[in-house]
Amino acid sequence: MLKNFRVISIVEGLSYLAILCVTLGLISREFVSYLGMFHGVLFLIYLALSFIVTEKKSWSNLTWLALCLASIIPFAFILVEVFIRKQLAEQELSVV
Repeated sequence: MLKNFRVISIVEGLSYLAILCVTLGLISREFVSYLGMFHGVLFLIYLALSFIVTEKKSWSNLTWLALCLASIIPFAFILVEVFIRKQLAEQELSVV
């Protein structure tokens, strides 16, 4: 589940950056509806998975809030990626 969340986090973060590129005029505005719908679906999946993973891993509510906040801050998905990699490394060490 954590690996799925990791993938969604990266794709959602990149789609958010694509939306910002449209706003800045770097991408044609004719793609706004497609990008917006794609990003909206990814955002909802991200929020749902963040809640599920937080419950499954017994993370604090503060961690969940930080994950939710990271979804609306540009480039914060990189910090989430670092956090998840750390969690995955700890998980692998505990298995061995």
